[in-house]
Parts: sequence; structure tokens; C-alpha cells
Amino acid sequence: ATSRALAFLEYRRAENMTDAMAALSCLANSLGAERERALSMFYDKWKDEALVVDKWFRVQATSILPGTQQRVKDLTAHPAFDLRNPNRARALLHAFAMDNPLHFHAPDGGGYRWVAEQLVALDKLNPQVASRLARAFDRWKKYDAGRQVHARAALESIRDAEGLSGNVAEVVGRALG
Repeated sequence: ATSRALAFLEYRRAENMTDAMAALSCLANSLGAERERALSMFYDKWKDEALVVDKWFRVQATSILPGTQQRVKDLTAHPAFDLRNPNRARALLHAFAMDNPLHFHAPDGGGYRWVAEQLVALDKLNPQVASRLARAFDRWKKYDAGRQVHARAALESIRDAEGLSGNVAEVVGRALG
């Protein structure tokens, strides 16, 4: 509790974005009321600055806390999230898949399945961003046997999606090959 209180105090005292983000990152990885309060304060202060809101999405997508995958799913329904916005898609989806190995590589395959679903939806809007997201699966053959099964299933679900772009089909085909 003391470390959370200190991090929250540092967040409130921050005089620049670097310090504010450092404190917010600590809080985003801590359970407690300070976490929710700081995330809420940050969003309220910066909601009109798109690039800063991207940082807000990213810090939540990369959290190590239990329940992060569900939180990220819930954030796709946030009024500030728009899958058609490439920066926003990268801030949430790409950050989760590429920068949160704990939750993307969850043993139950939930991270893979969810990212695969999002990738198929994103592909219809922006094949270039979707193909970069698909690269999160590039090393699936190096995972343990259980994760390989889930990753392969996710890749096959992407491959079999109707109307898949050539961009994503190429990345997925190479990964499966």
C-alpha cells in the first residue's frame, strides 16, 4: 500500500509527461484504488490529446495484473477506442500482443484467440496494420506444446477467415508454413 501511495503522489506531482507516465506505469501494474484513480485522472486530463490517449491505452494493455486480457477487451468498447484509427489499434492491440507476453501467451490460449478475432476485424479496415499485428505469431513454433496448439488454432482461424487480405494471408501463411 505504501508503494502505491508513493507512486500516486509522484503521479500527482509530475511536472512532465515522462514522470507522469513512469508513475502511471507503476500504478497500472498495481492493484488498488490508486490505480483506477490515476488512470481516470490521466484520461480526464488528456482526453483531447490523441497521442497521449494512445499512451493511456498502451499502459493498460501492457499491465501484468491478472484480468488484463479482459480489461483490454473492455477497452475496445471505450468511446475513445476506434479500430479504424491505426495509432489507437497499435496502442491497444499491438501493445497487448507484442509487449505483454504474460497475457498474450496465456496458457489457455485466450490471448491468441482474442488477438486473432481482433486481427480479422482489423484486416477489413487496415490490412497493413493487421499484417503487422499478425507478426505477433511469428515465433509460435518455439513455444511449449500447449501454446503451440493454441497458437496454431488461432493462426488457422485467421487463415480461414472470409475475405482475408493478401497482406495478412502472406504473414499467416509464412507463420504456418
